[in-house]
Amino acid sequence: MLNHYYTIEKDGQFELEIKKSRFICHLKRVTSEIEAQNFIQSIKKEHHKANHNCVAYLIGEHDEIQRAYDDGEPSGTAGVPMLEVLKKRQLKNVVVVVTRYFGGIKLGAGGLIRAYGKAVSQGLNNSGIVERRLHTQIVVVTAYPVSGKLENALREAGYMIKDILYSDVVSFVCLVDQEQLNQFQTEIIEWLNGQVSFKIGKDVYCDKKITS
Repeated sequence: MLNHYYTIEKDGQFELEIKKSRFICHLKRVTSEIEAQNFIQSIKKEHHKANHNCVAYLIGEHDEIQRAYDDGEPSGTAGVPMLEVLKKRQLKNVVVVVTRYFGGIKLGAGGLIRAYGKAVSQGLNNSGIVERRLHTQIVVVTAYPVSGKLENALREAGYMIKDILYSDVVSFVCLVDQEQLNQFQTEIIEWLNGQVSFKIGKDVYCDKKITS
């Protein structure tokens, strides 16, 4: 698994008008080509009266799946420029469909390339970008008398507490960035003078919003 990668924060759409043509950019986070194709078909069904529903997507840790479709626009003027925007932003696991309702004014090859690229770029700005970082779930087990001290220290240090479980002991279920895992355990041992044990769990991705 990658330590981190970038993708869209949320699914969504963004519309702009260029020389009387409507360009509607639809974006979705996906994890498989089947999921991407299902999304594409749903957009085509919704906008079946549109002149074009052009497509681009990047899927996989190493962009193993890359597709670009012009859907009737001149070859290379829609899908490829859309895909290039995704690549330039270094995004993964994203499908984008740009629906065009022709307004009667021809844009030419260069105009189309700019229009489709702009639609995707502004659509991405609207949806937002996040960094997905690999975190390890780690359960910190300690006794009741020091649990309050530990909770305060964890929150002050900015660590992510997913849950707190109470039984004969107190268990803090934390999600820790893999690069901070050793530091996390060392700090807690120091905070509690060794009165603690750890249970390492599964790895999961957590989103961190990217601010421009």
